[in-house]
Amino acid sequence: MDITGNTVFIPGATSGIGLAFALALRERGNTVVVGGRRTELLDRIAAEHPGVETVRIDTADAASVQAAAKDVIARFPSVNVLITMAGVMRVEDWHHPESFLESAEGIVTTNVLGPIRLIAAFVEHFQTLPDATIMTVSSGLAFAPLKITPSYNASKAAIHMLSETLRLQLADTSVEVVELEPPAVRTDLLPGHADNDSAMPLDEYVAEVMSIIETRPDAREIQVERVKFLRYAEARGDYDQVVAALNTEDPHGK
Repeated sequence: MDITGNTVFIPGATSGIGLAFALALRERGNTVVVGGRRTELLDRIAAEHPGVETVRIDTADAASVQAAAKDVIARFPSVNVLITMAGVMRVEDWHHPESFLESAEGIVTTNVLGPIRLIAAFVEHFQTLPDATIMTVSSGLAFAPLKITPSYNASKAAIHMLSETLRLQLADTSVEVVELEPPAVRTDLLPGHADNDSAMPLDEYVAEVMSIIETRPDAREIQVERVKFLRYAEARGDYDQVVAALNTEDPHGK
């Protein structure tokens, strides 16, 4: 993926990594369209950041995804990058189904069906362009599990394998598939997580991601140094130790 000259659509970018990423891409000469469910947040972003475009989308709603995709393609026919940023993370206790089932279903709908729906809505358009990028968003927890978030871990593992497979299927097209793999970052993904000292500061994370994209435009997986502790645990042969550390020393990830 080139660092500049794109038209980028980022659903789930009204806060956290998504918004910071959108603004960083805008600063590097890209046209950026931010998507989100809450119109008041979209209006605020448009007012505070002139030049950033917005569209309402709820990735948990199939009809909303279709409508938003048609709107984006009609307004910005040069759109060539989709970043499937929207996601939710919740603490669950699987000892009792009444305490987790609704949460688990909602996480799968947003974190797995949402990206699938988005890709389905853009992939034909992308194949008509000379170059395009689908950037999925998994997590370090796709590779080593955090005990308190089973459905989130599973959803991100699914996104990793989806990304790997789509890259194979779309190898004969102009569409590149890139996987963003964040570590724990100081955002509000979980309550209180923005104040978690063991998580990576948001500005540092986005700066390192931008550097990776700029210096390694052909990278298939965008991995900052801190996520490699989780990403390569099994390959290094210290998976059990990493899982133990993740679930004792640092309850929010490393």
